[in-house]
Amino acid sequence: MNERHARELVARERSRVEGLLAAQVGEIHADGSLQRQQTGEYGDAANELDSETVSVALAADLREQLAAIGRAEGRIALGTYGISVESGSSIPDERLEAEPLAERTIEEQRVYATHSSRRLRS
Repeated sequence: MNERHARELVARERSRVEGLLAAQVGEIHADGSLQRQQTGEYGDAANELDSETVSVALAADLREQLAAIGRAEGRIALGTYGISVESGSSIPDERLEAEPLAERTIEEQRVYATHSSRRLRS
């Protein structure tokens, strides 16, 4: 994949994630303001707390995606974008089109995900 197209893909992803994160952070702040004003039933408060918990988790996930974007931008700058961080193998352009932040080939990602989920369960 040429560098210009790689930069466009990653920039588009950055813009998308930053927009989602800004909206999520705004929602968290709005939820916090509403909770401080809440004087209703315990069930209402529990629902608000559940909503805030989900919002905080989504924001954390979006921040992780921003970190992955930073890593992809770094690989572009180094000329290693599209090369697996695991094996040094080429990542197919089709995969990068679908997942611009891909750090591994599909096969390597499957193994990585399997090992990561095992570590979480241990």
